[in-house]
Amino acid sequence: MSHPFTRRSLAAFAAAGLLALAAAAPAHAQRVIRIVVPFGTGAVQDTVARAFNNELGSALNASVIVENRAGAGGTVGAAIVAKAPADGNTLVLAAASHHIAGHLYSKLPYDPLKDFVGVADIGNAGYVVVASSDMKVSNTAEFIREVKANPGKYNYASAGNGSATHLAMASFLAKAGLQMTHIPMKSTGEAVNELLAGRVQAVTSSSIGVIGLQSDARIKPLASTGKVRSPFLPNLPTADESGLPGYQFDSWIGLLAPAGTPKAEVDKINAAVVKVLADPAMKERLARLGIEPARTTSPADFQKLLRADWDVMGAVVKASGAKID
Repeated sequence: MSHPFTRRSLAAFAAAGLLALAAAAPAHAQRVIRIVVPFGTGAVQDTVARAFNNELGSALNASVIVENRAGAGGTVGAAIVAKAPADGNTLVLAAASHHIAGHLYSKLPYDPLKDFVGVADIGNAGYVVVASSDMKVSNTAEFIREVKANPGKYNYASAGNGSATHLAMASFLAKAGLQMTHIPMKSTGEAVNELLAGRVQAVTSSSIGVIGLQSDARIKPLASTGKVRSPFLPNLPTADESGLPGYQFDSWIGLLAPAGTPKAEVDKINAAVVKVLADPAMKERLARLGIEPARTTSPADFQKLLRADWDVMGAVVKASGAKID
């Protein structure tokens, strides 16, 4: 009795099966894009990244994941991205601390300007000077008088050496001629917790860290640090108008890629970000986090903003007198 399948028919059957499997499989594996956040949970970059990564993934038909790589004022995460392949699959959600580090640290394994390219401006974040209610001060002028009368008595916390919250307060103190001891933490959230616990007497937190704590009796928001009052805290005066004329500090927030990333890739991601940010629901979501709308939309304009900010942050670091070896 002969077998119903000949060798030729078996080969044909196997080939048909392979073709069917190939047709059923996706043309290619879904792209995975990493957004490295160079600070821990609670930092403004972390919260912002997680506010839009899923929507960005949908716009790019990719999986966009957020990866926290905190340490050394944001330089650990930035170094990872600087050394990553320039293919658009590894980005860093950076802010003013990215440029601060370039002026603050005597040695870095990367150049904050030359080793990165601006991809997309996400928005602008303001900061707030906050004191412990234990200090019994009600405004910036009283805070300055109290600290000046007690040099070295008080401490302030930040998200770490070289972070924006470190330099925001350091430059504030330098401009006011004050002395406080810096207590570096790993994130903005930890710094705020130190204030709430009464272990430090002041922080300069992003607006997001203050909006939900305005009614907390343990703290006293003193002033916003922008040129004008924050639209999210309209009743809070600026430092300039409430005791420290000329003081200003705010921060851009945006996506950077390793230098050498193809322009077509940069433009593709930028277009997706602009599309996501144009959604009214996303605008409202970022507003609830204290993020003002982006000031630029194209990679070229964002790059100009970055170059200008490099000079501004250089002046801030110089005025603060801060330096890290």
